[in-house]
Amino acid sequence: MNAMIRPLAIALAGAGLTAVPLAAQNPATEDPASDAPPSDNRIIVTAKAAGAPMWTIETDKGAVILVGEIRAVPKSTPWFPDRLESATHEADRVIVRAAPKFSPGDVFRLLFRGGKFTKLPDKSVAADYLDDAQRARLARLEAEYDIDYDRRSFLMTGFDLLARRLDFDDETTKDATDIVKKAARKADVPITRPERFRGEDLLDNLAEAPPTSHIPCLEAAMSATEAGQAIIQKRGDDWRSFDIPAVMANPLEVALGTCWPWADDELGDEIRGQWVGMIADASQQAGVTLAVVPLRVLAEPDGVLDQLEAQNFLIGGPDWRGKATGSPEG
Repeated sequence: MNAMIRPLAIALAGAGLTAVPLAAQNPATEDPASDAPPSDNRIIVTAKAAGAPMWTIETDKGAVILVGEIRAVPKSTPWFPDRLESATHEADRVIVRAAPKFSPGDVFRLLFRGGKFTKLPDKSVAADYLDDAQRARLARLEAEYDIDYDRRSFLMTGFDLLARRLDFDDETTKDATDIVKKAARKADVPITRPERFRGEDLLDNLAEAPPTSHIPCLEAAMSATEAGQAIIQKRGDDWRSFDIPAVMANPLEVALGTCWPWADDELGDEIRGQWVGMIADASQQAGVTLAVVPLRVLAEPDGVLDQLEAQNFLIGGPDWRGKATGSPEG
């Protein structure tokens, strides 16, 4: 059971259901002991000093700060979560991703229908769906790790390769969402979340997906695993240096972004639409909103940043598409 739930948790959490690093800046531009409310600019500077990539939308009433979050930042990646925590204390509101809503009934559904999620249907095997080259790649990984994936669903095989063989989420720091959520609760800063997907809907969506729909996930997970653990640190370093196109092209990030629910167009569109709506609403409110958004949701083609720009929001921050078409840094 644990082997089934852990990969699902990784996928759902990731869904959220470049400039010179700014860490050297001193966020304490005003007297920290002052009773005066912090200025919008001070909050922005404090947040940027954390060293995570972020974008700002300044409005007549205030500003929205978008923190581009990646899951499983290596402990060896130098960034400063305490400064993000300080910015959260001073913000007027925060937006963070929500966990899916699973009821006790959904848990029983998973227990009794687990084979439908974890196994290929009707006693079929991997070779029934993969071409010769794909099956040969999988066979090499099976031999390397002494494991049999022949009957396992391609989605679960992909998650097993990423979480257990590549071991991408070992020796990592706390996610930005956890840091901001805890700091907001401590400082009584209002928290807004996207509407949570019902566990029943997510499980039904997963159960109805044909095995072939998860072959791109399998291929991306095989590529990441074949590339080796060096890509884990490279992803963290590129994130820290605000090289967003490099992060998005990293085989690990590609694999995480290719697997369910991202491969499902309907779910992916709904996730992006929720974030765009919440950020647009926040731009109409006075003060500073700090939003922690999965980087892939922000920076993918036709993602949140592209959609906000299409709605004529002026976005300052790292280039997210490549220098030829990227937005100006701010």
